[in-house]
Amino acid sequence: MDIKLLDDEIRVQIFKALSDESRIAIVRTLYLSGKELSCGEVGERCNILKTTASYHFKTLREAKLTLVRKDSRTKYVKLNLETFEKYLPNFLETL
Repeated sequence: MDIKLLDDEIRVQIFKALSDESRIAIVRTLYLSGKELSCGEVGERCNILKTTASYHFKTLREAKLTLVRKDSRTKYVKLNLETFEKYLPNFLETL
């Protein structure tokens, strides 16, 4: 597959993921914290129900906007800065 077509598919996923206010809030929360946070912490800070939050985290992860790490029963999430730098340079600074 052509690399440009692959990049376009990634862009479509990114823009779909960022087309929701709750997911923008998650990205903003992670960016402003400047560190990895547990999914529970992010949900509390963004006032998102746990059942809804897992869907939003999955959408962001599939768009390669976040990275998730599991430690025992707790999942931690952080921004995938490489994706933002490649496809959305300077986007985070607008938050």
